[in-house]
Amino acid sequence: MAEDKLVKGNSRKAFKYRSTTCLNCGHPLDLSDRYCSYCSQLNTKKQLSLKDFFREFMGSILVYDSRLRYTIKDLLFKPGTITRNYVEGQRLKYANPFRFFLSVSIIYFLLQSLLLFFSSGPSPFVNINSNDTAVPLDSIQNQTFTYKNEEGTIDTLKLNEGAIVMNLDTLAKPEPEVTEDTFKYISESDLDTLGSGHRLVERFTLYRDFYKLHDIKNANVALDSLKHSKTAFNRWMYNKNSAIDRIAEDPFGFINYLVGKIPFFLFFFTPFFAFFFWLIYSRRRYTYMEHMIFIFHIFSFLFLAFLICLIPDTFLNDGVFSGLVFVFIGPFYFYKALRNFYKQSRLITILKFVFLNIVFWISSSIAALIFFAATAAAY
Repeated sequence: MAEDKLVKGNSRKAFKYRSTTCLNCGHPLDLSDRYCSYCSQLNTKKQLSLKDFFREFMGSILVYDSRLRYTIKDLLFKPGTITRNYVEGQRLKYANPFRFFLSVSIIYFLLQSLLLFFSSGPSPFVNINSNDTAVPLDSIQNQTFTYKNEEGTIDTLKLNEGAIVMNLDTLAKPEPEVTEDTFKYISESDLDTLGSGHRLVERFTLYRDFYKLHDIKNANVALDSLKHSKTAFNRWMYNKNSAIDRIAEDPFGFINYLVGKIPFFLFFFTPFFAFFFWLIYSRRRYTYMEHMIFIFHIFSFLFLAFLICLIPDTFLNDGVFSGLVFVFIGPFYFYKALRNFYKQSRLITILKFVFLNIVFWISSSIAALIFFAATAAAY
């Protein structure tokens, strides 16, 4: 009761506003209880005022700020230790590892996109097929130009000390033009006679050729013309023509779309990767979920390090700092985290470090192909 006398009379924590029942969960309380012992809500019946709301809002920020500070500090400078502390019970000291990983990775890609948007300069390629105003030769020395050769493909050349250097490296080949003579119609019944894989390829080729020949964007109209069933799958496949056009018009937009999915790919890939940790550390006392927490802390460190390197790399117009993190700092951090968390000898840790890296690059490459293929199909 002595502590209650120190609380101001108009505060929401004041004794006169206490209740004998939690208003959130209905758990019975004593008037001496400042918080509910079951759900941790403040024991008060006072109506919420603007002052009280602002005070609670600032208090929640300061509490999260404390967790964030400890999380960032220990994540950067104590590899593996933050995971050990978290699984041993220090949960309120750190931010939730799953939420923190998604937050820091999404912030990294958002900031990267903003910096690229505001710092993007002119394209490194100059199109000499345009009718732009003439420019002095000195201003285009050592620049790469694109031009359409006699075959209709795009090649590059460079102006070097007054001489034209032909690179003869085809950048892109136009799709072959579809005409009434070259268009090959396949009926639905003929497609049904093919194997599943062959049928899928032939159906997509047919829809793509029909789209290029007639430029019909409405899937229902096109399928009626082709006398194909207007199933959800057929409509979806025909509508991929519009997605292909969008990719051709803005390939960098498509790449940014895929890059933005990397945090979600890693989030769903982690349970699979954790299975190998569970196998090789089966004699340790850690659970499968605790291996996942360890992996999320590793991924969070990488994105946090890339986030720190993002601004200097942007100003220097070079990825040297991010390269150092990826090639040297990241692998060393991973080794130290394994050593500090699992507490095994250097030799055993190095062997498992090599094994886990091999597993990661092989399995993540296969999983990335599947994941990004599915992502591209939904574009």
